[in-house]
Amino acid sequence: MPTYEALPRFTTDLDRLTPEQRRRFRQAVGAFVHDLRAGGRFRASLRIKRVQRTSGIYELTWSMGTGPAGRATWEYGPSKLPGTPHVIWRRIGTHQILTGP
Repeated sequence: MPTYEALPRFTTDLDRLTPEQRRRFRQAVGAFVHDLRAGGRFRASLRIKRVQRTSGIYELTWSMGTGPAGRATWEYGPSKLPGTPHVIWRRIGTHQILTGP
């Protein structure tokens, strides 16, 4: 099972989402964790890509229903358990979070 942590800014952003937006994020994270367990080859529907002009920061995109797509930025951190990926969640929201990923 991958380990994770959330930066305070991520937690603040998450609190601003509606319950439905948080539910959709949790669904996306379920697929994300499944793919991490399977070796880290992510399914296309998660639209994972490196954030431009950054080193090692990625974005995960999913549908939040109505309105703009949801995005969360993350990076790999030092492994807490040998051979297990560690994810650091950085930001969550819409495209606007990419100005300070």
